[in-house]
Parts: sequence; structure tokens; C-alpha cells
Amino acid sequence: MSRQQTIRRVVWTGAIASTTAVGAWYGAGLKTQQEIKTEIKKRHEATPAEKIAQLEESRGALVAKRLGLERKIEEIERRKSGATLAESKVGRERTR
Repeated sequence: MSRQQTIRRVVWTGAIASTTAVGAWYGAGLKTQQEIKTEIKKRHEATPAEKIAQLEESRGALVAKRLGLERKIEEIERRKSGATLAESKVGRERTR
């Protein structure tokens, strides 16, 4: 009897755990879809001035990313041409 109860307990534990995990996963998916719909609705309802502000923010982030990548490319090119690591980072000292 004891062995049968142990098996039954393990099966029930596994079933409950899997149900909980699937429910959490499904709920997270629903929440994500709802957030996406809300974001799309906000974009459609935004005034032209708000849209311009959002685009300017995006542009600023992209410009900053571009500058960082250009700096890295320049450093790699200097190292490729024979500069040491310290020489390739000239002009990138931090000022505090």
C-alpha cells in the first residue's frame, strides 16, 4: 500500500506542478499580447507632436549607438595597423 501511495503522490505532484507552470506561461503570454495592443493603441492615438518627440528620442539613441560603433571600428583599425592597445585608445580617456 505504501508504495502505491508514494506513486500516487508523485503523479499528483507532477500534475499540479505542470498545470501551474503552463498556467503561468499562458498568463505571461496574455499579458504580453495585452501590452503590445496597448502600445499600438497609444501610437495610433498620439498627436503629431508626440510622434515627432518619440522619433527624436529614437534618433538620439541611434546616433549614440552609431558613435559608439564608429569609435570601436576606429580602435580596431588602429590596432590592425600596428598600434598597441593603449595607443589605439588615444582620446578615450575618462574625465571625472
